[in-house]
Amino acid sequence: MIDKIHHIGIAVHSLDDALTFYRDTLGLDVHAQDTVEDQGVKAALLTIGQSEIELLEPTRPDSAVGRFLERKGEGLHHICFQTPNVDAELDALKQKGVELVDQKPRRGLAGMICFLHPKASKGVLVEIATPID
Repeated sequence: MIDKIHHIGIAVHSLDDALTFYRDTLGLDVHAQDTVEDQGVKAALLTIGQSEIELLEPTRPDSAVGRFLERKGEGLHHICFQTPNVDAELDALKQKGVELVDQKPRRGLAGMICFLHPKASKGVLVEIATPID
């Protein structure tokens, strides 16, 4: 069961430059910031109401975000939906024949996450997450 939109992911060339706008200009609070080595990104989550914005800077050009920036430039990268149980949600999606990027959940900045293939969701990269407290 999807609870809400957890965050919108935005691919950027420079996390510091993006933070200057989203944190310093718009006044959003940084909720979390880290490097996610297996995804090849430096990321920051900024709180806005009950949702967040995730800024993603690639740490290597061959990462998914690095390739995205090369093809499309900076901008909207993905939308993340929150669920209380990412494992159960992933199993339900598999049973429905949804094309997936991840066959099992993995740790990300938003908690335990998995991605659906954009072909399954009309061209939008969808992430499903269960936050870890």
